[in-house]
Amino acid sequence: MNQKLTNYLNGVFTPYDGVKSVTELKADLHTDLQERFRELKAEGKDDETAFKMTIESIGDIEQTILEVSNLSRSLERQVVTNFSASNLAKSDFAGVTAHKGQFKGSALHGSDFSGADLTGSSFKSSDVREANFDGANLTDCSLSALDLTNASFNKTILVRTNFSKSGLVGAKFTGVRLTDVTLTLTDLSKTIFEGCLFDGVDFKYSALGGQRFDGQSFIGVKFDKAALNEVSFRGATLKNVSFNSGFTLTKKYYRVIKTICFDGAMMDKLTYASLKGMEADLSKVTVI
Repeated sequence: MNQKLTNYLNGVFTPYDGVKSVTELKADLHTDLQERFRELKAEGKDDETAFKMTIESIGDIEQTILEVSNLSRSLERQVVTNFSASNLAKSDFAGVTAHKGQFKGSALHGSDFSGADLTGSSFKSSDVREANFDGANLTDCSLSALDLTNASFNKTILVRTNFSKSGLVGAKFTGVRLTDVTLTLTDLSKTIFEGCLFDGVDFKYSALGGQRFDGQSFIGVKFDKAALNEVSFRGATLKNVSFNSGFTLTKKYYRVIKTICFDGAMMDKLTYASLKGMEADLSKVTVI
């Protein structure tokens, strides 16, 4: 009859083989059931009755196992996606799924994240130079205090992605739609943007001096308190775009606005009126 109990447990636990916490639960339960079976036999119960009562004593064991398994696998996934303080230079993460991954204080120079789903992940204080994020999903990701020199973002998914205090010299964004992205206190003066659509993007306090946004589209974008000297929007489309210096007692910001090139740009009436009030050169702009 001991073997009958063993066979019963094996059948119940088979779908969860390999889950450490479930294996431990099985071992503990096997010992307890054997003890319960012996107690019932000592009370004079026959084998069948004792077996039935032993099994009934554990209740809905399958539901318990499922809950333990789900918790265990969730914890295992959390361990797998924590890559903080690791030397991962030139690592291959192409195509992986690592939601809420942690990459803090890590060496990721030259690593390949192309096509990876990194939703909700955090990159902080790491060396991410020359990393490849082509086609990666960076939705809800936080990238703070990073060196992203020469990193590649070709057709990367950027939704509610937060870039903060990071170096993006030579980093290239190609064919990207940036949706509700924030670029705060970040030097973008030597970042390359080609064929991008900026939708709800906030460039607050970022350095954009000399940046060329020629031919690209901006919808609901904020350039509030950003450094914009000598920026070019030649042939760009601007709709509901905000240029706000904040409170100032001088016309220094107006002088900066005058250095911006809007030749051939198209913009809505509100954006046009705002820039006109700041004395921007809009002589070659088309109002839409």
